[in-house]
Amino acid sequence: METGSKSESLNRNVAMSVRGGTGKKKQQGGVAGKVDSFVPRSEHNPRELRSWAKRTGFVSDYSGEAGTSGSAKFEALERRREGSSPKIEIDPVVGRARQNEIVPESHGGATRGENGAVLDGRGRKEKENEGGERKVGFNGNGNGHGVSAVAPVNEEKEGEEGNGDVKVNVFPEGEEVGDGGWQGPLGLKCGLKENPGIVSLIYYGLQHYLSLAGSLVLIPLVMIPVMGGTDKDTATVISTMLFLSGITTILHSYLGTRLPLVQGSSFVYLAPALVIINAQEYRNLTEHKFRHIMRELQGAIIVGSVFQCILGFSGLMSILLRLINPIVVAPTVAAVGLAFFSYGFPQAGTCPEITIPQIALVLIFTLYLRGISIFGRHLFRIYAVPLSLTIIWIYASFLTAGGAYNYKGCNPDIPSSNILLDACRKHAYTMKHCRTDVSNALSTAAWVRMPYPLQWGIPIFHFRTSIIMVIVSLVASVDSVGTYRATSLQVNSRPPTPGVVSRGIALEGFCSILAGLWGSGTGATTLTENMHTIDVTKVASRKVVVVGAAFLIMFSFIGKVGALLASIPLALAASVLCFMWALTAALGLSNLQYSQSASFRNITIVGVSLFLGMSIPAYFQQYQAESSLVLPSYLVPYAAAASSGPFRSGIKQLDFAINALMSLNMVVTLLVAFLLDNTVPGSQEERGVYQWSRAEDIATDPSQQSEYSLPKKVARCCCRFKCLGV
Repeated sequence: METGSKSESLNRNVAMSVRGGTGKKKQQGGVAGKVDSFVPRSEHNPRELRSWAKRTGFVSDYSGEAGTSGSAKFEALERRREGSSPKIEIDPVVGRARQNEIVPESHGGATRGENGAVLDGRGRKEKENEGGERKVGFNGNGNGHGVSAVAPVNEEKEGEEGNGDVKVNVFPEGEEVGDGGWQGPLGLKCGLKENPGIVSLIYYGLQHYLSLAGSLVLIPLVMIPVMGGTDKDTATVISTMLFLSGITTILHSYLGTRLPLVQGSSFVYLAPALVIINAQEYRNLTEHKFRHIMRELQGAIIVGSVFQCILGFSGLMSILLRLINPIVVAPTVAAVGLAFFSYGFPQAGTCPEITIPQIALVLIFTLYLRGISIFGRHLFRIYAVPLSLTIIWIYASFLTAGGAYNYKGCNPDIPSSNILLDACRKHAYTMKHCRTDVSNALSTAAWVRMPYPLQWGIPIFHFRTSIIMVIVSLVASVDSVGTYRATSLQVNSRPPTPGVVSRGIALEGFCSILAGLWGSGTGATTLTENMHTIDVTKVASRKVVVVGAAFLIMFSFIGKVGALLASIPLALAASVLCFMWALTAALGLSNLQYSQSASFRNITIVGVSLFLGMSIPAYFQQYQAESSLVLPSYLVPYAAAASSGPFRSGIKQLDFAINALMSLNMVVTLLVAFLLDNTVPGSQEERGVYQWSRAEDIATDPSQQSEYSLPKKVARCCCRFKCLGV
């Protein structure tokens, strides 16, 4: 038989027969000929096809278009396997034993079987047939984009029944694990449920959190000085944040979505915290200003977190998920990062000799040196922030020791004394933000200190601040929904069910209640930057995240660790935050990949949402407050609107809340995007509507059930909350 005719017939989806041991010639059906279904012999081993696929490494590259590469592989395979196996008909499209005839159709490269199963030219979808075959779907970006591939399958264990079918991997870059589930992208070094060993757990755990150092510890450096706190207070708040991040991450890994996500203080809560901090009645406080404002923040965070818990435990989040799509998530998360442009470089510009090298170095590590591997590790990509921060911190220490910030007659140890002299007054701000020896946190902090609840006093509850945090908790929930979806695609074969998402949001609310009780100044939520960390490190093990969280808890008990982080020069911290906020904005906009980003509808909605989200708050922020206190320029936008905004109803509490909310970029962006996306007509594919898994599909897949289900003892206690995917 000629090779050319064989190649042509295979590319037209003609069955190929492979016989073994009988000495008979091979048979090949024509295009119009109907192939009888194969009746297995009594001595046929149902696992033989799996073994054959594993040994030969059979991979189908069928794409719905005429070609010779696929047929060439089948031709070589036929020559190799001649006379070595029973007669089995192989479907060249899906790579499994043929049970029914597949008749080619002329439109779109689609093929249809007698049982009703439909496969398009890319093998995207397969309907469940009458014979009880497993339903196979595509888990990509929700729009069906991707290419299917056949993955070699391990032989079944002794005693298990097999049907002799080669399983089809329709998930991009996925591989099958031994228990029949899908491990996730092939590039992962460690899957969701894998245990790399004690040494690797410690190494990867520390690595995972070092790459998130900027998000975990730099928020107090922005907040606490504005609140009137001392260096010791800053160190204490940093230790508290480390403790809470460890506790909440462990809780989320076992009781939340169970994805390898890090919980911590979020930038979502920073802007509303600054608004509350700069309320008019707090500006002239002198005694216990820090503790009073912290108690106010604690009360507001607790109320907002209770609302988030209700949203999750009641099942309302499952309903709200139908209205939250990438077109809503993308501009909202981007606005969180873009909102702090007035703080970023204006604060970093006080010491350009150290901040510009810091920004340049982190960009060089992240972009230009990202492909360089040292001892098999992409260290510059993983440790871009902590490595660049350490180098420039040492450089700043040399500048300080060399007298770069010494001014005649000025005392850096007593900043308040410099205000009395005209010659020193203009250098006081520089010395405070640039010198590495002005902080006394290391000398005043205790070696061992355990954060405890109500360490700042009893929380204060006010209606105006509570309303602000209720809306902000909704923004945090929208942020987390996008993170859940994106992370599940990185490490899992299916996205979580709406019940699992509701469970994650409810637990985030509970963790934020803990943050309010301990007094970290911000609520706890899923860190968006964690997606970037998983993508870079290729480590997605749940156990790795838990071990790293345990180290955070241990470090929080060592007071000197928090004190060391609190002694970072403020200008240097601002330069690092310039990169972190830019990364947050970019990660938010990356959610557009799950929709048709070139659609004029989507472009318009995202553009209008972002512009109005920046412009409307600017209108509210132009109302200057009546105060003789001179505020830094970056604090003026947060101080003006809440106390002196244009909304005047006669109810001071309501006026403060409305003016404050409308001065927050992320809140306005969310409202505009939510309204437009859910009212402007558009198809589901165009909008990129999030496709969440169904509970019944997860229940029938043991591997997926073990990934998202709660531990058995906990599930029995929570069996009444069916809306949480228990």
